[in-house]
Parts: sequence; structure tokens; C-alpha cells
Amino acid sequence: MNFSKRYVWIEAEIWPEGSWDCKDDNTDVIVVFPDRSKWIASFFTYRNIETLRQKNIQTGECMNGAYFWSSDMVLIDIISRERIEKLIDHLINLDNFQTVFNRYPDVDAEDDENYPVGFFATEDSLS
Repeated sequence: MNFSKRYVWIEAEIWPEGSWDCKDDNTDVIVVFPDRSKWIASFFTYRNIETLRQKNIQTGECMNGAYFWSSDMVLIDIISRERIEKLIDHLINLDNFQTVFNRYPDVDAEDDENYPVGFFATEDSLS
């Protein structure tokens, strides 16, 4: 798989302005490659884990904050596009991307409008 070209979607970027705290938050990240493969991970800041634990103590969730679990979880110091893309590059360079991100079903052709024109590989571009 060619990792040099990719599309990164960060859920927090579509939230209302001012609702995203890059030091204390969590967000889903989707990475799509030209071969239509789709990869997902959930990013949490270290501080956000403690914030969630304190909330759970108050609400009674997760056995009153005794545990926390999330599928596809990645802990990171800050949640920003720059930091997330740097981590993606780091994982690719170490050949760990496919270990950290979870593969989901490939992007369907009917969803092409959600990506830059010409992003996906075609039979013509492969020959």
C-alpha cells in the first residue's frame, strides 16, 4: 500500500467553534488511502482520560470511574491536525500504522464526492 497520499478526517474539526480543547478532549480520526482502504482510531489526550474518570465517579458510569475502555484508543499529548498527522507519519515510517488503526470497510464509489477529485486510484492511474 502506498501511504504517501492520504485523506485524514478529524471529527473534532466539525464541532462548533470553541468546543474543542486540544489538551483535554477525544476525537475519532479516519484515514483513507487511494486504494479506498479506510482506517479508524479514537484519539484521547492523557488529560481527557482523567477528566472522563472524574465525570464517571460523579455519574456512576464505568463502576464509578474504576475503569475506562474505548475501542481503537490512541493516547496522545494534544489533539491537533498537525500532531495527528505527525503521528500517522511516524506510525507509517515504523510500519505500525496497520497495528494502531483498525481497518473498516473500504470507501464505496458513491462516496467519492466526499474526497478530493482524483484522490482514488483508478485502473488508468495504475497502468
